Amino acid sequence: MKWFPAELRRQDQVHGRVGGAWLHWMLVYNQLEVTTTRHTATTMEGIVTMYQDFMKKADPRIADYPLMQSPFLVLGILLAYVYFVLSLGPRLMANRKPLNLKKFMVLYNFFLVGLSLYIVYEFLMAGWLTGYTWRCDPVDFSQDPKALRMVSVAWLFVFSKFIELTDTVIFVLRKKNEQVTFLHLFHHSVLPWSWWWGAKFGPGGMGSFHAMINSMVHVVMYFYYGLSAAGPAFQKYLWWKKHITAIQLAQFVIVSVHISQYYFMPSCQYQFPIFIHLIWIYGTIFFILFSNFWYQSYTKGKRLPRVAQQAAQHNGSSIHENGTVTNGKVKAN
Repeated sequence: MKWFPAELRRQDQVHGRVGGAWLHWMLVYNQLEVTTTRHTATTMEGIVTMYQDFMKKADPRIADYPLMQSPFLVLGILLAYVYFVLSLGPRLMANRKPLNLKKFMVLYNFFLVGLSLYIVYEFLMAGWLTGYTWRCDPVDFSQDPKALRMVSVAWLFVFSKFIELTDTVIFVLRKKNEQVTFLHLFHHSVLPWSWWWGAKFGPGGMGSFHAMINSMVHVVMYFYYGLSAAGPAFQKYLWWKKHITAIQLAQFVIVSVHISQYYFMPSCQYQFPIFIHLIWIYGTIFFILFSNFWYQSYTKGKRLPRVAQQAAQHNGSSIHENGTVTNGKVKAN
């Protein structure tokens, strides 16, 4: 190499050092990428393993019921529901006339009356009138017929909440978007998700009391909506709408009092304290939300249309879910 000019030898040495450094950093980068990939894969495997181990603790007796195999199917349904009622549905109906769903609404509401009655009866026969103390009642995980009956009605209660998503779909298709309030959407989307986990892990026991009470309230509520949808001929039977909200408020008080017993017992063998805490929190939240609804609707009257408010001041008027009464005359919406 001595016959090369000195300058060429110097450049060759510089290029060699640069090339070596570049190769070194490429090797370091590739090693970091491999390490990161392995770490990410290990983390994902750990998360999947944790999820699988967690789900193994679920009640195997309910595993074969519809919608109970995976929480991801339920989550997908609820996300699709929220997307439809907040975005897709209103856009689809923007340039269309409201659908006339009166006959369907009558059938739908009275179907839910019958379903809710059946759910109440099954809760009573599965434990609340046949052995439960109404205080600290643990979940019975045996194959006893009553225990299996409780599993069945717990699933039916959860399934009914997905049927009730139709409430909001009806609002959207009838272009009653003002009725899709935060309270309504929160109630119909968050609670089915919570109840799914309750039925999946602990179908029955003291945690099922609120489900039974909720079904009782829905008997009254959907009976009112069924009459309201039936048309003007039933208007004289719809004087008690305000009392539905009062019944709902009473529901949260009753449920909260019942579930609060857990905190004052010296010992309680109920297996899922987390459900106790959630029921108490939800009861408090919904009592506040429904109290605000009562105040806005019946004290300030903000939910009433302006024309109806004026009529109410002068001649008396009342507003119903599926019809309006003004000056003694019924106008179906």
